[in-house]
Amino acid sequence: MIRHSLFGQVFWTRLLLAALLIAAAAPFASAATLVPPGNRSVEQPGVPGASTKRTKSGGTTFEAKYRKVYSLLKNDPALRKKIVAAASSYGIDPIHIVGAIVGEHTYNVDAYDRLQTYYVKAAAYLNADLSFAYEGENVDDFVERPEFAECGASDSYTLWTCRERVWNSAFRGKTVGGTAFPDNRFAAVFFQPYYAGQTFGLGQLSPLTALQMSDLVHRVSGLPRLDAGKPNQVYETIMDPDLTLDYVAAALKQSIDAYAEIADFDISGNPGVTATLYNIGNADSRAWALKRENDERAARGEAPRYPEENYYGWLVNEKLPELQALF
Repeated sequence: MIRHSLFGQVFWTRLLLAALLIAAAAPFASAATLVPPGNRSVEQPGVPGASTKRTKSGGTTFEAKYRKVYSLLKNDPALRKKIVAAASSYGIDPIHIVGAIVGEHTYNVDAYDRLQTYYVKAAAYLNADLSFAYEGENVDDFVERPEFAECGASDSYTLWTCRERVWNSAFRGKTVGGTAFPDNRFAAVFFQPYYAGQTFGLGQLSPLTALQMSDLVHRVSGLPRLDAGKPNQVYETIMDPDLTLDYVAAALKQSIDAYAEIADFDISGNPGVTATLYNIGNADSRAWALKRENDERAARGEAPRYPEENYYGWLVNEKLPELQALF
């Protein structure tokens, strides 16, 4: 399988490129304002009702779900080793990856008891009949519409982020060319072939996020570029622990860089903030919004507003000593 050959091939590439990534990020980190560790909110922000309802309907609690994913991390040294390797490749602390995994499996879905189960799930997607489509129109054809003409960037992150932006402005909740499009996220409309949940695997990645990170992961880890026209390849990648952790690390790295470059904040020392961005997505647009707000605050002589954690990131910071002890 792709897992076994690629994991061995890219190991040394990861280590060699990690230093280059760290060096490239250093100018941004040194110039940006450091966001200190810990939660800015004394009490945990409210958990969305859908997450609470889903957890209650499963006959469990958030604390029980946290304990389950914590046990997976604690009892599997091979998994911890994979996390450290992926983090090293992208020049981030492993705790950022841990925070994303913990948050997703506490508030989204239960963790499996054993890492092997994720491999089995990944294999199940190899021959499944999958497509990324809405009302019979494949996403590859959909993004050829003239509304997407502005999205000509070759970088996968810029390309798919642009396409998501055009979806929101030109299609979401509108009728275009006789087709009524749902008032829902791009990822939810085109990238959910089975059911309402749009995230999968150990890192609970959406296919759209994986497509956005494809070029960065190809450049750093040497993994094949993903193709929206090959949904089975995308799903196997985000379900396979040997592959998906690189995409989790890349998404976290992108958020850290975006806040340093755009909003002038170094969030690399606060895994609760990076976990929050992993949860809510759109780090670039949120960094721009924070920059605009702080520019206005500066003009009024007010102190800047720092990035803040949501309910998901709050838990990560709250559990940080226990999680860090694993590494």
